[in-house]
Amino acid sequence: MYARLDAERAAAERALREGPLGGGGAGLQARLEKSVATDEAARTLSRLLGVEHGLCFGRVDHRPDRPGEPGDTFYIGRIGLRDEDREPLLIDWRAAAARPFYTATPSSPGTLARRRHVHTRRREVVRVDDEVFDLDGLGEDARRSVVGEAALLATLRRGRTGRMSDVVATIQQEQDEVIRSGLHGVLVVQGGPGTGKTVAALHRAAYLLYTHRDVLERRGILIVGPNPTFLRYIEQVLPGLGETDVVLTTVGELYPGVRAKGHDEPEVAVVKGDHRMAYLVEAAVHDREVAPEGGLSVELDDLTLTLDAETCARARDRARNLRAPHNVQRRLYVHEMLEALATDRAEQYERMIEEPLEALVADSGGVPAWLRELNEEAEDLPLLDEAEMRLAKAELWQLPAVRAALDALWPELTPQRLLAEFFADADALARLGAAAGFTPAESALLYREPGAGWTVEDVPLLDEAAEWLGHDDPAERARRRAAAAERAEEERYAAEVIQMTEGWWTSLMDASDIAGRHHDDGPARTTAERAAADRQWAYGHVIVDEAQELSEMAWRTVMRRVPTRSMTVVGDTAQTGSPAGARSWGQMLDRYVPGRWREQRLMVNYRTPAAIMEVADDVLASVDPTQESPEPVRDDGLPPRAVRLVPASDGESRYESGTLHGLAALPDLVAEEFAAVVTGRDGEGRLAVISSLSRHAAVRAALPDAPAGATPEALDAPVVVLTAEESKGLEFDAVIVVDPSGITAERPRGGHDLYVAVTRATRSLTVVHEGELPASLARLRG
Repeated sequence: MYARLDAERAAAERALREGPLGGGGAGLQARLEKSVATDEAARTLSRLLGVEHGLCFGRVDHRPDRPGEPGDTFYIGRIGLRDEDREPLLIDWRAAAARPFYTATPSSPGTLARRRHVHTRRREVVRVDDEVFDLDGLGEDARRSVVGEAALLATLRRGRTGRMSDVVATIQQEQDEVIRSGLHGVLVVQGGPGTGKTVAALHRAAYLLYTHRDVLERRGILIVGPNPTFLRYIEQVLPGLGETDVVLTTVGELYPGVRAKGHDEPEVAVVKGDHRMAYLVEAAVHDREVAPEGGLSVELDDLTLTLDAETCARARDRARNLRAPHNVQRRLYVHEMLEALATDRAEQYERMIEEPLEALVADSGGVPAWLRELNEEAEDLPLLDEAEMRLAKAELWQLPAVRAALDALWPELTPQRLLAEFFADADALARLGAAAGFTPAESALLYREPGAGWTVEDVPLLDEAAEWLGHDDPAERARRRAAAAERAEEERYAAEVIQMTEGWWTSLMDASDIAGRHHDDGPARTTAERAAADRQWAYGHVIVDEAQELSEMAWRTVMRRVPTRSMTVVGDTAQTGSPAGARSWGQMLDRYVPGRWREQRLMVNYRTPAAIMEVADDVLASVDPTQESPEPVRDDGLPPRAVRLVPASDGESRYESGTLHGLAALPDLVAEEFAAVVTGRDGEGRLAVISSLSRHAAVRAALPDAPAGATPEALDAPVVVLTAEESKGLEFDAVIVVDPSGITAERPRGGHDLYVAVTRATRSLTVVHEGELPASLARLRG
């Protein structure tokens, strides 16, 4: 199989160098053909390079007694491969023929006689594990070759490496049902710690791209994770499954140009995440569309232009009646106001001429008949004709005083400017907040000084503001119209090229793809790259992990990215730590898909040993007794324990007999725990120290060489210091929880944070406490 993989890589490399015409021909058709072939060869080569590790991981042997079918043997791998005669050599794990590998159970094996797990290191087979469902269904030679132990538990006992490994070789039946669920609609995957919901969601992304490539390759898949560390943790899973056209991001990066990582204080986060903020942002936009009660006066060098309040209000209302965003409405408003100002100036100029003339006529004894007739005819004509009005408006718009006056009444705004100025205006916050349903105390929480950085909670508000503000650029609109016309002509020509040209590559793209690649002047961008840069991109499918942490406003932002509502929502409401997060899935989803979302529960914990889950179950029962925790399948690992923290009586910090004399002795405990989990395992393993916020600085000082915080670099270190919130979605061989009472008390949902902290471990859990243990950890009292 590896020999075949090498041959296909070599073919892709040749195609990348030469294209279908070997470099010949200079016409448009030849350039299009070469462009398409080169692009496809690059994609193919990327896919083939991503599956080096664990190319083939499984095999299924069907019983020979199936009606009308032989006893087939199929090998299962990361991608599909065919031999030189186009016969299947390796079955893609997402293909229908591979599904029995994941769904067969001893009680329901289907047509399988045996399932084999193949373990490789580089390109060498190092072990095989067999699960035999029907020994009589195997041939004599096959019966003699039955070997191995349970592949799943062997995988789970493997040391953590700082990255999530794919589980394509050990997917279990309930996970397989999630992975292969239909594309349409909203699928909620509710699963407790260790149930594999995240990795199942990632494999679902790969499966959907494989099964619905015609739909999803053009629009792409968006995966929203809880923090950058989590994204770094999972980033290698999809390339290892042969897929790269997926956008991975956090809520803090959903608005292009902003990369927010910091969070607001919990009480501020609750207000900013509330759905009422949508009304407040709308009100903030309309508040910048002013119709002055006293009318408008603009001082120019030679005269003062004035508009009454009724004229100003009429211009504002006409602009608002245009069903368009604020910045687009502004264009109509400016034209209306400029026309009124131009008319006022023309009237003033006319009066300047008429008043002396009237005085002269009065002195001469009256108005002659011919002049009276001329005035009567002029009354029916506008002061300025169309051309004169256009020139007058353009002249006025160039005057700084006029532009400043209109900008003050209806400014052109960016989301950043709108919110920065609004949050710095205490009076506007109080006035508009009351109208949106906020209390004075809630509105006051939104105030901040100008120049403050953006938080994760601000990003949905920026996105909301962008919806109301829009963008008006006449030059850009003209450019797009011209580009669309040119693109249509290119697509027509490309379609003719496809009809006239024969070649394997012509079936891979449609006319739009070819025209797009030919038209681009810069480097070709993938679907993922184009989507990530476009706030209004509509994805084919969206996966939200740790979705219970999203606020109501964050859900609005996510839903804008997927108008088809094709989504996979992954999380556990028992682990909701954010005070603005979900208490139930219906609370968040019924607003968008009322009664039209389906839920699948994962109830088997593959990660956490039973002894640690007993401790976690007590914590869960203390915060939400209605929740059912998943059933662990492992009964290994080290017994969880508690270590007491006491002051160093003689001034010297030390660790002895289950007691930590001073937090400065924490490195000794870390060294002991780390040694216990890596012994005999080639030094692989990761340990996390998860502390309360109040103890975080002291823990960092005690472990100065350990990286701290939710940074991608932290995953590369053997020891990392985190808060409970930062550890969400991650897993480690050993976990040391420092100050459980502080974790519980510091945040409104602190008990949920403690539940998260104690369920991150795959082998060893140690709790460092000062004073009495919380009642939820009574099981650890020795």
